[in-house]
Amino acid sequence: MTDVKSQIIREKLPKHIAIIMDGNGRWAQSQGKARIFGHTSAIQAVRETTEAAAEIGVEYLTLYAFSTENWSRPKFEVNALMNLLVETIGRELDTLHKNNIRLQAIGDIDGLPEYTRKALLNGIEKTKDYTRMTLILALNYSAKWEILEATKLIAAEVKNGVIEPDEIDEIVFQQALCTHGIPDPELLIRTSGEYRLSNFLLWQIAYTELYFTPLFWPDFRKNDLFNAIIDYQKRERRFGLTGEQQALNNTPIQPH
Repeated sequence: MTDVKSQIIREKLPKHIAIIMDGNGRWAQSQGKARIFGHTSAIQAVRETTEAAAEIGVEYLTLYAFSTENWSRPKFEVNALMNLLVETIGRELDTLHKNNIRLQAIGDIDGLPEYTRKALLNGIEKTKDYTRMTLILALNYSAKWEILEATKLIAAEVKNGVIEPDEIDEIVFQQALCTHGIPDPELLIRTSGEYRLSNFLLWQIAYTELYFTPLFWPDFRKNDLFNAIIDYQKRERRFGLTGEQQALNNTPIQPH
């Protein structure tokens, strides 16, 4: 068997990987099971992917766990997802402790049910001092919501005289986003064979490499993450420059 992990070039490792975990329901239905069975079965994929990312030195891993649009799903499925989230955070704390992984979250956390929010904040508090990797859960999140909230925040600062309109630039805007202090992802993975971004990190992925796989999320494992990273490392990241200009630089160019 080929050792996939050994093919990864550690010096070219993406610092931040984001994943749209898609296909749980279809995976379950393909086996004649209820959709929630797919969500339950996906926990193993989350565990293995998180451990694999920490193992090779990824610093940030963001998982799209629940979008604002997901509230429109059948009520019993939404309730089951919220309960599953509480159970998973509690059960997977040992994994985070063992791997020195800090838990964070982005999205409208206040809009979550109280019992879900409490479990999430408890996990964040108990892992706040860990330093090996940061696992970020996007919960009740949408990029359009995030951009609108950032706009409102900056507009209020202008109204209150904290900042002048001419002082608003990319740095100011980034600092108003949920992801302030977190580097933009270099690699975004989407499972299940869909080719869309689904309102996820639209500002942050301006220069992100996109990787799509037909695998449903419950089938995603360590080697699948490693293969995505290997594919990413074969790409030329120019950020608007020509290949010749990029080659003249001794260090990778970062987007503005």
